[in-house]
This record gives sequence, C-alpha cells and structure tokens, in this order.
Amino acid sequence: MAASSLEILKSVYGYDAFRGPQARIVGHVIDGNNAFVLMPTGGGKSLCYQIPAIARPGMGLVVSPLLALMADQVAALRQAGIRAAALNSDLSPDERRDLWRAIATGALDLLYIAPETLLRPDVLDRLDGVKLSLIAIDEAHCLSQWGHDFRPSYRQLDAVVARFADTPRMALTATADEPTRAEILSHLGIAEIDAFIAGFDRPNIRYAIEEKDNPRAQLKDFLRRHEDESGIVYCLSKRKTEETAEWLRGEGHDALAYHAGMDKAAREANQRRFQHGEAVIMVATIAFGMGIDKPDVRFVVHIDLPGSIEAYYQETGRAGRDGLAADTLMLYGHDDIALRGRFIEESDAPEQRKRMERQKLDALLGLAETAGCRRQVLLSYFGDRCEPCGNCDTCAEPPTLFDGTIAAQKALSCIYRTGERFGQAYIADVLLGVGNERIAGFGHDRISTFGIGTEHDNRTWRAILRQLIALRLIDVDLAGHGGLSIAPAGRDFLRDKPTLMLRAPRPPRARRGKVARSAVQSAVSEADRALFTALRQKRLEIARAQNVPPYVIFHDRTLLELAAARPASRSEMAGVPGVGEAKLDRYGPAFLSVIAEHA
Repeated sequence: MAASSLEILKSVYGYDAFRGPQARIVGHVIDGNNAFVLMPTGGGKSLCYQIPAIARPGMGLVVSPLLALMADQVAALRQAGIRAAALNSDLSPDERRDLWRAIATGALDLLYIAPETLLRPDVLDRLDGVKLSLIAIDEAHCLSQWGHDFRPSYRQLDAVVARFADTPRMALTATADEPTRAEILSHLGIAEIDAFIAGFDRPNIRYAIEEKDNPRAQLKDFLRRHEDESGIVYCLSKRKTEETAEWLRGEGHDALAYHAGMDKAAREANQRRFQHGEAVIMVATIAFGMGIDKPDVRFVVHIDLPGSIEAYYQETGRAGRDGLAADTLMLYGHDDIALRGRFIEESDAPEQRKRMERQKLDALLGLAETAGCRRQVLLSYFGDRCEPCGNCDTCAEPPTLFDGTIAAQKALSCIYRTGERFGQAYIADVLLGVGNERIAGFGHDRISTFGIGTEHDNRTWRAILRQLIALRLIDVDLAGHGGLSIAPAGRDFLRDKPTLMLRAPRPPRARRGKVARSAVQSAVSEADRALFTALRQKRLEIARAQNVPPYVIFHDRTLLELAAARPASRSEMAGVPGVGEAKLDRYGPAFLSVIAEHA
C-alpha cells in the first residue's frame, strides 16, 4: 500500500506535521488536480510537489531555471533518501545515457530539468514514453511578461502543458502580484479554484531602509551585527560589485564577487564557495540569487536601489529561509532614483511596458519614503495585509514628520530661478546661502532664493529634495549630469499650494562598538552553546568529506533542536524535527557521539 503524505513527511523529512496550507496542497495534487502555489520563500513550497511526486505513481518532472539550484536540490533530496537527478548540459555522454536508463526503468522519483532542455524535441519525444506523476514549474513568475524576471523560455512551456495534458501540473512562486498571478494561471491553464495563496509575510525578516549617506561606513556598521554569518550584498554595477568585495576583504571579511561579466568558471566557483561556506559574504549584481537554496543567509543588503518591490521582496527573501531571525538593509539616494528612471526611459520596451515600470518604481519609492510600517506597505503591494509588525525600522523608531509645504515651495522656486539645470548639492548650497566661486560665477548669490533656507541644514535639504523627486514634483535630467527641473506635478503644487508632510532625516547614528551574538547564537542557551558549536563543526566535517553544502546534512534549526533536546539514543534522535530515516541511518551515530561527549 502506498505511504500516506504524513508518513512520507515523517519518514523522509523528519517532521510530524505540515505547515500552513501544505497539507491541503499536497492532498489536492495527490488526488490528480492542478495547483498554483504562491508561498513565501522558506514557507515550504518544495514539499508541495516533492511529496506528491513520491506518493503518486511515476516520476515527478520539475522545471527549474538554474543549474546550480538544481544541483543543490538534488544533493539535499539524495541525503534524505529520495531518488533524484538533474538532466542538464553539464552531463557527460555516459552520465546522460545512464540517466535516461534510470528514467526509462522507473528508478527516479524526481527529475529536475531546465526549460531550455525540456523544450528540445528529442527530450520531449523520450519523455512521451515515461509515466509522469506531475509536472512542477518552479519560479513560475518567470513566464509572466509583467514579472520582474521574465524569461522567454518559460513562455514556451505551454507546449509542454498541452503535450502532457492529463498530467497534474503545478506552478510555484514566492513573488507574483495580481497581474502576474493572472497571467500564470491563464498561460498554464490552471483554474482559479486550484490556486493556493499562502500570503507573503516573512515575520522573521527585519526590514530597514536608510538614506545613502556614507555607504561603506553604513555597511561596516551593519556588518558588526553579523560577524561570522553568511549574507548577500547587492550592487547595481559590475564595477561596484568588484570594488565592494575587495574592500570587504580588506576589512577582514570572507567576501566574493558575482556578476554576469565574470568568467563562467570563476562565477560558478564563487557560488559554490558561498553555498558550501558558513560565513561567506557574496557581493553581487542581480545576476546572482534566483532560487538560492541556502537556508542560513542571515542578512541581505542593497547598496543601491533595486528595480521594483517584487525584486526587493525576492532578493530580501533569500535571507532567513530556515525561519531564524534575519536582517535587511537598503540604502538609496536621489542618484539611484535618477538612474532607475534612466534605465526605464532608455530601454527598447514598448510604452505600455515603460508605463508599468514607472508605476513599479513609484511603488518602491513609496516603500522607501513611508513613515508607517514597512511590512504593511510591502504586503499591501501584493494584496496582503498585517498589523504594524514591530520588526522594521519605522516601527522600532517612528520617523518624525513635519509640514514641508514652505520648504518644498522654496526648493522648487530655487530650481526655477537657477535655470533648472543644476544638481541637488548645488541647489542645497544656494538655499543655505553658501558663498563659493561657482555660485558667485553664475550670479546666483544675487537671486531671491539665495540663503532663504537656513532653517534647515544641508542633510535635511538633501532629504527634502530626495522626497520631492520620489513624489514626482521634481524631474532629474537622466541624460545629463543630474540637473533638477520642475515636473508638471511640481508646477501644479506651486499653483495650488496643498499641505505637504515630509519625513525629517534621522540624526546620524553613532557607530557601534562590537555588537552582541549573531541571530543563531542568540537562539541557543548558554548551557547548550558549546554543544551547538561542536555539532556545527561535525556537520562541516561531514559536508566537506562529501563535498556538499553543510545545510544538506542538517539545517541550523535541527542542530539547535539537537543541542536543546540532547537525545541519547537513536529513537530519541528520531523525534527531533528535521531528522528523517535516511539521515538517522547515515548520521545518527556521529551526532549522538558528539552529544554524548558533552553530556
């Protein structure tokens, strides 16, 4: 008799109960139905297709976008005793022949495959004769033209759906607003009744956004809270990625660079180092990260403004996949806004697409400038909601608002009287009455707006100008040198003079001294700390011997449970969450020995 889904969950994965909607989704697909699954990163999406693939007759086919992601998932599944493999271009002819033999003889539970490989006629022809338990399309937002990571090969997967019309199909993603969700359902022929929307909240992630002041000093201060932890630092350009990684290495961090301009072998080697390491910082462009399966990423930093709220949500979502506390920081300034705007206007996209991208940028700026709970703004973008979270910077330290109506009028007037061609720093100097040769040379020390803004300091005027740009009252010369001009909405504002509330900049934060223990170390009691450290060392030793990432042996959360429970026998260890039968057979003696040594 086939094992039930709960029996598989316990025996293979080591868990006694499903989380959230997992049980409903798994049962729905086991019964032969299609499913669209939207679940936050770390919410357990993979179990939603892995368990039905094991429970149903045949082989589960999983479409995944990246070779590195497939390799990690296959390694983790094999550790748990699941018969899994990946069909990709890296296989030798002998390996490919052996894999097809295993597929033909029913020796696989799950086969991972890239869309480009799956769409090859010879591959589809060979799969025609294979009994498929289901087809799961991971990272399904890639097929939507409105998604932030559209990939043409994903659009062609409807041909696969049509070819295997009687096979249950699943589309899974962590990032999809309403237009993107509708397009996925329509394109893959999945009914609305088969959609499972689990929400977007990641309560273990702390969100923080700061004005870009001194990025390296701000990053250095942030990293004091994350010594000996893995994290990702996102940069907008390849050059900044390289320079930031080099600077971090000079500061004593194990930092690597990753961007599309690197040699493929070097890029893959760095990704492997990050996946296998326990305190590695990856400095990367957006080329890095989709589907990163590393559960112990403790922080994500954006040194530059990301492209959209979807991109921000997905990139920050790579932190804290294990459910333990994680930290994020985004830095941005008016130059970032101008650069993102220029990317949109200079693209070859049709006007409809540009209009959508402008709206997405406006939504992201609204998140950056909000005085309310950031999590509420973030979730509302996706049609979700929450109470004020208490776990973001604006909840912890609510910003001060002030009536900025007069300040905005002064700023716009100054931009007009200086000819609508000077940048932020120059306008602030004129408003403050700074006497320098450049201002005198243009005669702007004699205009009516010279020195009319001394009630605010330079830092406050920068914040005011940045917010006026975000509110579309000021335009930035995208093709030139960042000159400011009055936008149509700014002219309306000068005419109508509505009340405008602005955020006062936070006072500069004093640089911290050495900060407390990391999130993981804080989660373990003083009495269990030495044992937890020893368990991590044993895990690392085993992982290196097998050349696999440490987390495919056991997650940090499982090690925390082992350190707290201190099982003394195989049966006691079997009751610890995350310890399935295959891992108990393989690793039980080694970890029980470490626990006994610390008795």
